[in-house]
Amino acid sequence: MSGLHQKKNILIKAVVFSLMILIFGSEGVSQARENHEPASSHLSRAKVYLAAGDYRRAVEACQRNIDENPAVESYVYLIYVYDAIDGYLESLAKQDNWGEVGRLSLSMVNRGTMDLVDPPDMLSRMAKEILQEGLRQQFDVTAGMANRLNKSRSDEMWLERTKWKEAHPENWWAGIPESWKW
Repeated sequence: MSGLHQKKNILIKAVVFSLMILIFGSEGVSQARENHEPASSHLSRAKVYLAAGDYRRAVEACQRNIDENPAVESYVYLIYVYDAIDGYLESLAKQDNWGEVGRLSLSMVNRGTMDLVDPPDMLSRMAKEILQEGLRQQFDVTAGMANRLNKSRSDEMWLERTKWKEAHPENWWAGIPESWKW
């Protein structure tokens, strides 16, 4: 098997694993460790994770918030995190910063200390495309859920998000609309 073929196989496996984490979160971990903290603590952590660029943990925190507080707002918050990751990826691509795209992709498939002895190898441009496709699919699924709960509230929150993006075009993905009070 050629080196390029092996790298593609590893990339595909890493991206599939990444998408599984995005789609299913860390339900096994969540079930093993019952978390009785209020939903707002999940959102507070998600806000810090966004600022730090730790998007995997931001997704997981918003998923835990949905588990504990199933409401249209909770779904819109998760949609926003998906959109923030997509926006950050686009920003990196425009800067031709493929090394950082690779690091983002690696952070999405973090396997803890296992990565120290068996680091995943990923082709950054392919990783960007695959991550964006998964993000956009999850965005659409989650948006549908939010709209079924309360379309007018979902639309209202999305307008707040649009204003936030317009006011912070260079780094909107690193924070949240001020009116959301995470």
